[in-house]
Amino acid sequence: MKVYTGKQLADILQQEDADMNLRTVRYYTQIGMLPPLELVGNKRVYTDRHLECLRAILTLSKSGESLADIQVKLAALSREEIASLGARLRFYQPQHILQHETLVINDDVMLTVSPQITPEQRSEMIEAVTCLLRGEKEL
Repeated sequence: MKVYTGKQLADILQQEDADMNLRTVRYYTQIGMLPPLELVGNKRVYTDRHLECLRAILTLSKSGESLADIQVKLAALSREEIASLGARLRFYQPQHILQHETLVINDDVMLTVSPQITPEQRSEMIEAVTCLLRGEKEL
């Protein structure tokens, strides 16, 4: 089990999201969005579990969720689900988006695809999403 100080955790997260800082980490801890800190020796520390939760919080907040909604969602998820959700944070990072192509399907739907997607696959994805949006079941 890796352990972190609040500052170390904030520094790690700041590399993934410039808005993250020690004050935010402490605030989320204070309002109970994170699990209780672990006791190692006589110090309270953060662990990988806290890092996973913070990444999940960032992911959900970037998708438009309120802190209250995020807290409710996280309480209902397993640790594995939280880790999986947190892993999606990279999709919201500007450098990731810039390396990929964004396809606008309509005013409400955009797809971001890797340059590794072939033109055929890209066309099929657009057609499939368009059919779904029209309510067509078969593709």
